[in-house]
Amino acid sequence: MEMSFTGWAVTALAILITGISKSGLGGALGGLAVPFLSIWISPRDAAAVMLPILIVMDLVGIRAWRGKADWHDLKIMIPGALTGIVIGSLTFGVMPDHLVKSLVGLIAVCFSLDRLLRKAGKVAIDQRPSKYFGWLCGAGSGFTSTLAHAGGPPVMIYLLSWSQPRETFVATTVFFFAFINLAKLPFYFGLGLFSRETLTMSLVLLPIVPIGVWSGVRLLKHIPERPFYLISTYALGLSGFKLLWDGVMV
Repeated sequence: MEMSFTGWAVTALAILITGISKSGLGGALGGLAVPFLSIWISPRDAAAVMLPILIVMDLVGIRAWRGKADWHDLKIMIPGALTGIVIGSLTFGVMPDHLVKSLVGLIAVCFSLDRLLRKAGKVAIDQRPSKYFGWLCGAGSGFTSTLAHAGGPPVMIYLLSWSQPRETFVATTVFFFAFINLAKLPFYFGLGLFSRETLTMSLVLLPIVPIGVWSGVRLLKHIPERPFYLISTYALGLSGFKLLWDGVMV
């Protein structure tokens, strides 16, 4: 696996944005790195390179956001995520990546447009969605995260459906992805995705992780509550459009 200087630079930037997004905007743009990496290496190798980086990113994020996650939501979403991981592992290489990306992207774009147009960007209602909806979003996140590390939109759709403190919102996503990324490790080993080359590339890119996480935490401190949810909704729509574009332009 050889990449040009441009490839390394673009990948490093994508990882930096991923760190900022995961620790500052709830992970809305966390799926950027794999598509960019896939320009230069295969999608399977790109997913293998990113998993160790995402795990370290999550562990650094846990340290920054410990004690602020909503465990009620985590207990609803994590069982669904485990189911999604198993299904995603069984269908890895069977279901085309572009189909998965298109479906997730379309859902994310539609949800964002609904919030922005019908609710005019207002913070969501106080009532938490049903447990079934939370489980379903968790399952969708586990499934799409296993195939392409694109699990952010389903989780954000659930968490943006009702109002909560922005710190709780971000902390919950950090803890959720720390769990599912660790849960994906044995499946990735079982699928034979890791190699000396992918692990070496992960190691080279790891120093970017703390910079991205620190930047995201600092950014969140300067964003008021209402603009935060408006920015998160726009970011969700942007990530959905990116996934939809990747899925269609194959």
